[in-house]
Amino acid sequence: MVVAFVYPPASAALAAFFGASDPREFRRQVSFLRAVFNRGQVALSVLAASAVFHALASLDRSSTLILVPSALLAAVTDYGINSSIVTVGFTLKTGMSPLRVFRELRIGRLSEFLISYLGLAFFGLFLAKFYLELGFWTVPIFVIPLLLARQMFFRSKALEEAHGELKAREELLRALSNRLAEERQDERMQIAAFLHDDLAQHLFRLSIQLDVAQRHLAAGRLEEAQRTLVELKETKNRTSDRIRALIRDLHRSPLGPAGLGDAIRSFVAETARDADLHIETDIEDIDLPAPIALLLYHIAREGVMNALKHAQAKNLHISVQPRDGEVELVLSDDGVGFDPEAPPPEGHYGLTMMRERARVAGGQIKVDSAPGKGTTVTVRMPTSWLSGSSEVSGPPRPRTRGASRGDASPDIAPATHEQPTGPLRA
Repeated sequence: MVVAFVYPPASAALAAFFGASDPREFRRQVSFLRAVFNRGQVALSVLAASAVFHALASLDRSSTLILVPSALLAAVTDYGINSSIVTVGFTLKTGMSPLRVFRELRIGRLSEFLISYLGLAFFGLFLAKFYLELGFWTVPIFVIPLLLARQMFFRSKALEEAHGELKAREELLRALSNRLAEERQDERMQIAAFLHDDLAQHLFRLSIQLDVAQRHLAAGRLEEAQRTLVELKETKNRTSDRIRALIRDLHRSPLGPAGLGDAIRSFVAETARDADLHIETDIEDIDLPAPIALLLYHIAREGVMNALKHAQAKNLHISVQPRDGEVELVLSDDGVGFDPEAPPPEGHYGLTMMRERARVAGGQIKVDSAPGKGTTVTVRMPTSWLSGSSEVSGPPRPRTRGASRGDASPDIAPATHEQPTGPLRA
Protein backbone atom coordinates (compact mmCIF):
# COMPACT_ATOMS: atom_id res chain seq x y z
CA MET A 1 0.00 0.00 0.00
CA VAL A 2 2.84 2.42 0.82
CA VAL A 3 4.49 1.76 -2.54
CA ALA A 4 1.16 2.23 -4.34
CA PHE A 5 0.55 5.57 -2.59
CA VAL A 6 4.07 7.00 -2.90
CA TYR A 7 5.05 6.01 -6.47
CA PRO A 8 3.32 6.25 -9.86
CA PRO A 9 1.43 3.11 -10.98
CA ALA A 10 4.13 1.71 -13.30
CA SER A 11 6.92 2.16 -10.76
CA ALA A 12 4.79 0.75 -7.96
CA ALA A 13 3.92 -2.31 -10.06
CA LEU A 14 7.58 -2.91 -10.95
CA ALA A 15 8.60 -2.64 -7.30
CA ALA A 16 5.81 -5.05 -6.30
CA PHE A 17 6.85 -7.56 -8.98
CA PHE A 18 10.42 -7.79 -7.71
CA GLY A 19 9.48 -7.37 -4.06
CA ALA A 20 6.86 -10.15 -3.97
CA SER A 21 9.41 -12.83 -3.16
CA ASP A 22 8.43 -16.26 -1.94
CA PRO A 23 10.93 -18.38 0.05
CA ARG A 24 9.65 -21.45 -1.81
CA GLU A 25 11.13 -20.06 -5.02
CA PHE A 26 14.61 -20.35 -3.56
CA ARG A 27 13.89 -23.88 -2.33
CA ARG A 28 12.70 -24.84 -5.85
CA GLN A 29 9.26 -25.69 -4.50
CA VAL A 30 7.61 -23.26 -6.93
CA SER A 31 8.09 -23.57 -10.68
CA PHE A 32 9.30 -20.62 -12.75
CA LEU A 33 5.96 -20.08 -14.52
CA ARG A 34 4.06 -20.28 -11.27
CA ALA A 35 6.44 -17.77 -9.66
CA VAL A 36 5.99 -15.40 -12.59
CA PHE A 37 2.21 -15.73 -12.32
CA ASN A 38 2.27 -15.12 -8.56
CA ARG A 39 4.47 -12.03 -8.89
CA GLY A 40 2.51 -10.82 -11.91
CA GLN A 41 -0.85 -10.87 -10.19
CA VAL A 42 0.61 -9.02 -7.19
CA ALA A 43 2.06 -6.40 -9.54
CA LEU A 44 -1.31 -6.02 -11.33
CA SER A 45 -3.10 -5.55 -8.00
CA VAL A 46 -0.63 -2.85 -6.90
CA LEU A 47 -0.79 -1.22 -10.35
CA ALA A 48 -4.58 -0.91 -10.15
CA ALA A 49 -4.50 0.31 -6.54
CA SER A 50 -1.88 2.95 -7.36
CA ALA A 51 -3.81 4.09 -10.45
CA VAL A 52 -7.02 4.51 -8.43
CA PHE A 53 -5.28 6.40 -5.63
CA HIS A 54 -3.36 8.80 -7.90
CA ALA A 55 -6.46 9.44 -10.02
CA LEU A 56 -8.34 10.65 -6.94
CA ALA A 57 -5.72 12.20 -4.66
CA SER A 58 -2.17 13.49 -4.28
CA LEU A 59 -0.22 12.33 -1.26
CA ASP A 60 1.50 15.70 -0.70
CA ARG A 61 -1.31 18.06 -1.74
CA SER A 62 -4.71 16.52 -0.96
CA SER A 63 -6.48 16.90 2.36
CA THR A 64 -7.18 14.09 4.77
CA LEU A 65 -10.83 14.05 3.71
CA ILE A 66 -9.68 13.14 0.19
CA LEU A 67 -6.77 10.90 1.10
CA VAL A 68 -8.64 8.52 3.41
CA PRO A 69 -11.48 7.57 1.00
CA SER A 70 -8.95 7.29 -1.85
CA ALA A 71 -6.76 4.96 0.22
CA LEU A 72 -9.77 2.82 1.17
CA LEU A 73 -10.87 2.56 -2.46
CA ALA A 74 -7.32 1.66 -3.51
CA ALA A 75 -7.23 -1.12 -0.90
CA VAL A 76 -10.57 -2.49 -2.12
CA THR A 77 -9.29 -2.41 -5.70
CA ASP A 78 -6.10 -4.18 -4.70
CA TYR A 79 -7.98 -6.94 -2.85
CA GLY A 80 -10.60 -7.32 -5.59
CA ILE A 81 -8.04 -7.85 -8.36
CA ASN A 82 -5.80 -10.05 -6.22
CA SER A 83 -8.70 -12.28 -5.15
CA SER A 84 -10.25 -12.42 -8.63
CA ILE A 85 -7.05 -13.52 -10.34
CA VAL A 86 -6.25 -16.13 -7.66
CA THR A 87 -9.85 -17.41 -7.74
CA VAL A 88 -9.87 -17.78 -11.53
CA GLY A 89 -6.45 -19.43 -11.60
CA PHE A 90 -7.29 -21.87 -8.83
CA THR A 91 -10.69 -22.68 -10.33
CA LEU A 92 -9.11 -23.50 -13.70
CA LYS A 93 -6.47 -25.65 -12.00
CA THR A 94 -8.73 -27.67 -9.70
CA GLY A 95 -12.28 -27.37 -11.04
CA MET A 96 -13.65 -26.13 -7.71
CA SER A 97 -16.46 -23.60 -7.81
CA PRO A 98 -15.28 -19.95 -7.83
CA LEU A 99 -17.54 -19.08 -4.88
CA ARG A 100 -16.01 -21.79 -2.72
CA VAL A 101 -12.47 -20.73 -3.65
CA PHE A 102 -13.26 -17.08 -2.89
CA ARG A 103 -14.60 -18.00 0.55
CA GLU A 104 -11.43 -19.93 1.35
CA LEU A 105 -9.26 -16.86 0.69
CA ARG A 106 -10.34 -15.00 3.79
CA ILE A 107 -9.13 -15.83 7.29
CA GLY A 108 -11.59 -15.77 10.20
CA ARG A 109 -14.99 -14.12 10.18
CA LEU A 110 -15.82 -11.84 7.25
CA SER A 111 -16.34 -8.73 9.41
CA GLU A 112 -13.00 -9.15 11.20
CA PHE A 113 -11.24 -9.84 7.93
CA LEU A 114 -12.63 -6.73 6.23
CA ILE A 115 -11.77 -4.53 9.20
CA SER A 116 -8.22 -5.88 9.29
CA TYR A 117 -7.75 -5.52 5.54
CA LEU A 118 -9.17 -2.03 5.30
CA GLY A 119 -7.03 -1.10 8.30
CA LEU A 120 -4.04 -1.68 6.02
CA ALA A 121 -5.24 1.28 3.93
CA PHE A 122 -5.07 3.61 6.96
CA PHE A 123 -1.76 2.16 8.07
CA GLY A 124 -0.32 2.41 4.57
CA LEU A 125 -1.48 6.01 4.25
CA PHE A 126 0.09 6.90 7.60
CA LEU A 127 3.41 5.28 6.67
CA ALA A 128 3.39 6.94 3.25
CA LYS A 129 2.97 10.41 4.80
CA PHE A 130 5.63 9.56 7.35
CA TYR A 131 7.96 8.51 4.53
CA LEU A 132 7.51 11.84 2.75
CA GLU A 133 8.43 13.70 5.92
CA LEU A 134 11.52 11.73 7.05
CA GLY A 135 12.72 9.91 3.92
CA PHE A 136 14.31 6.47 3.63
CA TRP A 137 15.20 6.20 7.32
CA THR A 138 11.55 5.52 8.08
CA VAL A 139 11.79 2.15 6.32
CA PRO A 140 13.12 0.30 9.42
CA ILE A 141 10.26 1.85 11.36
CA PHE A 142 7.88 0.34 8.76
CA VAL A 143 9.44 -3.07 8.83
CA ILE A 144 9.34 -3.74 12.56
CA PRO A 145 5.55 -3.34 13.03
CA LEU A 146 4.90 -5.13 9.72
CA LEU A 147 6.94 -8.12 10.83
CA LEU A 148 5.08 -8.17 14.12
CA ALA A 149 1.76 -7.97 12.28
CA ARG A 150 2.85 -10.75 9.97
CA GLN A 151 3.70 -13.01 12.91
CA MET A 152 0.37 -12.19 14.55
CA PHE A 153 -1.33 -13.11 11.29
CA PHE A 154 0.48 -16.45 11.19
CA ARG A 155 -0.42 -17.16 14.80
CA SER A 156 -4.05 -16.27 14.19
CA LYS A 157 -4.25 -18.61 11.23
CA ALA A 158 -2.39 -21.36 13.10
CA LEU A 159 -4.86 -21.07 16.00
CA GLU A 160 -7.78 -21.28 13.59
CA GLU A 161 -6.38 -24.40 11.97
CA ALA A 162 -5.64 -25.91 15.38
CA HIS A 163 -9.25 -25.28 16.37
CA GLY A 164 -10.41 -27.04 13.20
CA GLU A 165 -8.12 -29.97 13.93
CA LEU A 166 -9.44 -30.27 17.47
CA LYS A 167 -13.00 -30.36 16.15
CA ALA A 168 -11.99 -32.99 13.61
CA ARG A 169 -10.34 -35.05 16.36
CA GLU A 170 -13.48 -34.79 18.49
CA GLU A 171 -15.71 -35.91 15.61
CA LEU A 172 -13.41 -38.78 14.70
CA LEU A 173 -13.07 -39.97 18.28
CA ARG A 174 -16.84 -39.96 18.62
CA ALA A 175 -17.24 -41.95 15.41
CA LEU A 176 -14.53 -44.42 16.40
CA SER A 177 -16.05 -44.84 19.85
CA ASN A 178 -19.43 -45.58 18.29
CA ARG A 179 -17.84 -48.01 15.88
CA LEU A 180 -15.96 -49.84 18.61
CA ALA A 181 -19.21 -50.16 20.57
CA GLU A 182 -20.81 -51.65 17.45
CA GLU A 183 -17.88 -54.06 17.08
CA ARG A 184 -18.38 -55.23 20.68
CA GLN A 185 -22.08 -55.68 20.03
CA ASP A 186 -21.28 -57.71 16.90
CA GLU A 187 -18.96 -59.92 18.96
CA ARG A 188 -21.70 -60.50 21.53
CA MET A 189 -24.13 -61.42 18.77
CA GLN A 190 -21.61 -63.86 17.29
CA ILE A 191 -21.07 -65.48 20.68
CA ALA A 192 -24.82 -65.76 21.24
CA ALA A 193 -25.25 -67.29 17.78
CA PHE A 194 -22.44 -69.76 18.49
CA LEU A 195 -23.98 -70.81 21.80
CA HIS A 196 -27.43 -71.15 20.26
CA ASP A 197 -26.69 -72.68 16.88
CA ASP A 198 -23.55 -74.70 17.53
CA LEU A 199 -22.92 -75.54 21.15
CA ALA A 200 -26.60 -76.02 22.03
CA GLN A 201 -26.97 -78.53 19.19
CA HIS A 202 -23.99 -80.54 20.42
CA LEU A 203 -25.37 -80.62 23.95
CA PHE A 204 -28.80 -81.63 22.67
CA ARG A 205 -27.22 -84.43 20.67
CA LEU A 206 -25.32 -85.58 23.77
CA SER A 207 -28.58 -85.70 25.70
CA ILE A 208 -30.31 -87.79 23.00
CA GLN A 209 -27.37 -90.21 22.69
CA LEU A 210 -27.30 -90.63 26.47
CA ASP A 211 -31.01 -91.48 26.53
CA VAL A 212 -30.53 -93.98 23.68
CA ALA A 213 -27.62 -95.65 25.49
CA GLN A 214 -29.68 -95.96 28.66
CA ARG A 215 -32.55 -97.62 26.75
CA HIS A 216 -30.15 -100.05 25.07
CA LEU A 217 -28.68 -101.00 28.45
CA ALA A 218 -32.12 -101.40 30.00
CA ALA A 219 -33.15 -103.71 27.14
CA GLY A 220 -29.93 -105.70 27.35
CA ARG A 221 -28.70 -104.68 23.88
CA LEU A 222 -25.06 -104.33 24.84
CA GLU A 223 -23.63 -104.05 21.29
CA GLU A 224 -26.01 -101.21 20.38
CA ALA A 225 -25.24 -99.56 23.72
CA GLN A 226 -21.50 -99.87 23.02
CA ARG A 227 -21.85 -98.19 19.59
CA THR A 228 -23.94 -95.41 21.11
CA LEU A 229 -21.33 -94.85 23.83
CA VAL A 230 -18.62 -94.51 21.15
CA GLU A 231 -20.76 -91.95 19.31
CA LEU A 232 -21.39 -90.23 22.64
CA LYS A 233 -17.66 -89.94 23.25
CA GLU A 234 -17.07 -88.48 19.75
CA THR A 235 -19.81 -85.92 20.29
CA LYS A 236 -18.32 -85.06 23.69
CA ASN A 237 -14.89 -84.51 22.09
CA ARG A 238 -16.34 -82.27 19.39
CA THR A 239 -18.23 -80.31 22.01
CA SER A 240 -15.07 -79.90 24.08
CA ASP A 241 -13.17 -78.70 21.03
CA ARG A 242 -15.84 -76.12 20.27
CA ILE A 243 -15.86 -74.90 23.88
CA ARG A 244 -12.06 -74.57 23.88
CA ALA A 245 -12.22 -72.64 20.60
CA LEU A 246 -14.78 -70.29 22.10
CA ILE A 247 -12.70 -69.76 25.24
CA ARG A 248 -9.61 -69.13 23.14
CA ASP A 249 -11.43 -66.54 21.02
CA LEU A 250 -12.81 -64.82 24.11
CA HIS A 251 -9.52 -64.85 25.98
CA ARG A 252 -7.34 -63.68 23.10
CA SER A 253 -7.39 -59.98 22.22
CA PRO A 254 -7.75 -59.33 18.46
CA LEU A 255 -4.65 -57.13 18.68
CA GLY A 256 -1.83 -58.64 20.67
CA PRO A 257 1.26 -56.86 22.00
CA ALA A 258 2.91 -56.94 18.57
CA GLY A 259 0.01 -55.05 16.97
CA LEU A 260 -1.85 -55.43 13.69
CA GLY A 261 0.71 -57.58 11.87
CA ASP A 262 0.89 -60.19 14.62
CA ALA A 263 -2.91 -60.34 14.90
CA ILE A 264 -3.39 -60.90 11.16
CA ARG A 265 -0.63 -63.50 10.95
CA SER A 266 -2.08 -65.36 13.94
CA PHE A 267 -5.56 -65.37 12.45
CA VAL A 268 -4.26 -66.47 9.05
CA ALA A 269 -2.26 -69.36 10.56
CA GLU A 270 -5.28 -70.57 12.50
CA THR A 271 -7.62 -70.24 9.52
CA ALA A 272 -5.32 -71.91 6.99
CA ARG A 273 -4.80 -74.91 9.28
CA ASP A 274 -8.31 -76.27 8.65
CA ALA A 275 -9.03 -74.72 5.24
CA ASP A 276 -8.24 -75.67 1.66
CA LEU A 277 -6.76 -72.22 1.04
CA HIS A 278 -3.12 -71.23 0.67
CA ILE A 279 -2.54 -67.81 2.28
CA GLU A 280 0.61 -65.74 1.78
CA THR A 281 1.33 -62.61 3.82
CA ASP A 282 3.57 -59.60 3.24
CA ILE A 283 2.94 -57.56 6.36
CA GLU A 284 5.10 -54.72 7.61
CA ASP A 285 4.62 -53.84 11.27
CA ILE A 286 3.38 -50.25 11.49
CA ASP A 287 2.69 -48.22 14.60
CA LEU A 288 -1.02 -47.40 14.36
CA PRO A 289 -3.63 -45.98 16.75
CA ALA A 290 -5.43 -48.93 18.36
CA PRO A 291 -8.92 -48.14 16.95
CA ILE A 292 -7.59 -47.87 13.37
CA ALA A 293 -5.57 -51.07 13.77
CA LEU A 294 -8.66 -52.85 15.11
CA LEU A 295 -10.75 -51.70 12.15
CA LEU A 296 -8.07 -52.88 9.71
CA TYR A 297 -7.88 -56.23 11.49
CA HIS A 298 -11.63 -56.76 11.16
CA ILE A 299 -11.50 -55.76 7.47
CA ALA A 300 -8.70 -58.26 6.86
CA ARG A 301 -10.57 -60.95 8.78
CA GLU A 302 -13.76 -60.31 6.83
CA GLY A 303 -11.82 -60.45 3.56
CA VAL A 304 -10.25 -63.80 4.47
CA MET A 305 -13.62 -65.26 5.45
CA ASN A 306 -15.17 -64.02 2.19
CA ALA A 307 -12.40 -65.69 0.18
CA LEU A 308 -12.87 -68.88 2.18
CA LYS A 309 -16.67 -69.09 2.13
CA HIS A 310 -17.77 -67.45 -1.11
CA ALA A 311 -14.86 -66.98 -3.52
CA GLN A 312 -13.85 -70.67 -3.77
CA ALA A 313 -10.28 -69.40 -3.92
CA LYS A 314 -7.18 -71.59 -3.78
CA ASN A 315 -4.70 -68.80 -3.09
CA LEU A 316 -4.95 -65.57 -1.12
CA HIS A 317 -2.31 -62.86 -0.71
CA ILE A 318 -2.47 -60.32 2.13
CA SER A 319 -0.27 -57.23 2.15
CA VAL A 320 0.02 -54.44 4.72
CA GLN A 321 2.41 -51.63 3.77
CA PRO A 322 2.89 -47.89 4.50
CA ARG A 323 1.97 -45.68 1.54
CA ASP A 324 2.47 -41.88 1.52
CA GLY A 325 1.50 -41.26 5.13
CA GLU A 326 -1.21 -43.93 5.04
CA VAL A 327 -1.40 -47.67 5.64
CA GLU A 328 -2.49 -49.86 2.73
CA LEU A 329 -4.13 -53.26 3.17
CA VAL A 330 -4.46 -55.40 0.03
CA LEU A 331 -6.29 -58.75 -0.16
CA SER A 332 -6.02 -60.53 -3.51
CA ASP A 333 -7.48 -63.98 -4.28
CA ASP A 334 -7.83 -66.18 -7.39
CA GLY A 335 -11.46 -67.10 -6.73
CA VAL A 336 -14.57 -66.98 -8.88
CA GLY A 337 -14.86 -63.17 -8.61
CA PHE A 338 -18.06 -61.15 -8.86
CA ASP A 339 -19.51 -57.90 -10.19
CA PRO A 340 -18.77 -55.16 -7.60
CA GLU A 341 -21.53 -52.97 -9.02
CA ALA A 342 -24.23 -55.62 -8.58
CA PRO A 343 -26.22 -55.72 -5.32
CA PRO A 344 -24.90 -58.33 -2.87
CA PRO A 345 -26.74 -61.64 -2.51
CA GLU A 346 -29.32 -61.89 0.24
CA GLY A 347 -27.64 -62.27 3.61
CA HIS A 348 -24.14 -61.34 2.38
CA TYR A 349 -23.03 -58.15 4.11
CA GLY A 350 -19.27 -58.70 4.31
CA LEU A 351 -18.27 -56.14 1.69
CA THR A 352 -20.73 -53.59 3.08
CA MET A 353 -19.23 -53.98 6.56
CA MET A 354 -15.71 -53.59 5.13
CA ARG A 355 -16.71 -50.32 3.44
CA GLU A 356 -18.31 -49.01 6.62
CA ARG A 357 -15.22 -49.81 8.69
CA ALA A 358 -12.96 -48.06 6.20
CA ARG A 359 -15.20 -45.01 5.98
CA VAL A 360 -15.53 -44.46 9.73
CA ALA A 361 -11.78 -43.76 10.06
CA GLY A 362 -11.59 -41.52 6.99
CA GLY A 363 -10.18 -44.31 4.82
CA GLN A 364 -10.90 -45.48 1.29
CA ILE A 365 -11.66 -48.93 -0.11
CA LYS A 366 -11.42 -50.12 -3.71
CA VAL A 367 -12.77 -53.43 -4.98
CA ASP A 368 -11.42 -54.76 -8.27
CA SER A 369 -13.19 -57.93 -9.41
CA ALA A 370 -15.01 -59.58 -12.28
CA PRO A 371 -16.67 -62.99 -12.71
CA GLY A 372 -13.96 -65.61 -13.17
CA LYS A 373 -11.06 -63.21 -12.54
CA GLY A 374 -10.61 -63.21 -8.80
CA THR A 375 -10.93 -60.28 -6.43
CA THR A 376 -8.56 -57.61 -5.14
CA VAL A 377 -9.62 -55.40 -2.23
CA THR A 378 -7.44 -52.37 -1.48
CA VAL A 379 -7.98 -50.39 1.71
CA ARG A 380 -6.08 -47.22 2.60
CA MET A 381 -6.39 -45.53 5.98
CA PRO A 382 -4.56 -42.59 7.54
CA THR A 383 -1.87 -43.51 10.04
CA SER A 384 -3.00 -40.54 12.15
CA TRP A 385 -6.47 -39.91 13.49
CA LEU A 386 -6.39 -36.40 12.01
CA SER A 387 -4.99 -37.01 8.53
CA GLY A 388 -7.72 -36.75 5.89
CA SER A 389 -10.45 -36.84 8.56
CA SER A 390 -11.92 -33.41 8.98
CA GLU A 391 -15.15 -34.98 7.85
CA VAL A 392 -15.57 -38.42 9.25
CA SER A 393 -18.24 -39.63 6.88
CA GLY A 394 -16.88 -38.15 3.67
CA PRO A 395 -13.80 -36.98 1.80
CA PRO A 396 -11.41 -34.46 3.35
CA ARG A 397 -12.42 -30.84 3.18
CA PRO A 398 -10.13 -28.95 0.76
CA ARG A 399 -8.10 -26.19 2.32
CA THR A 400 -6.62 -23.47 0.13
CA ARG A 401 -3.36 -22.91 1.95
CA GLY A 402 -1.48 -20.24 0.09
CA ALA A 403 -4.38 -19.49 -2.25
CA SER A 404 -4.00 -15.81 -1.65
CA ARG A 405 -1.68 -12.94 -2.21
CA GLY A 406 0.77 -14.26 -4.72
CA ASP A 407 -0.12 -17.91 -5.01
CA ALA A 408 -2.87 -19.19 -7.26
CA SER A 409 -1.88 -22.83 -7.02
CA PRO A 410 -2.40 -23.85 -3.39
CA ASP A 411 -2.27 -27.34 -1.99
CA ILE A 412 -5.45 -29.35 -1.70
CA ALA A 413 -4.86 -31.18 1.53
CA PRO A 414 -6.30 -31.65 4.99
CA ALA A 415 -5.10 -29.43 7.77
CA THR A 416 -1.70 -30.26 9.18
CA HIS A 417 0.53 -28.94 11.93
CA GLU A 418 2.79 -27.09 9.52
CA GLN A 419 2.98 -23.31 9.68
CA PRO A 420 0.60 -21.71 7.17
CA THR A 421 2.15 -20.25 4.05
CA GLY A 422 1.17 -17.68 1.45
CA PRO A 423 -1.14 -15.50 3.60
CA LEU A 424 -3.27 -12.75 2.15
CA ARG A 425 -1.24 -9.50 2.37
CA ALA A 426 1.72 -10.93 4.23
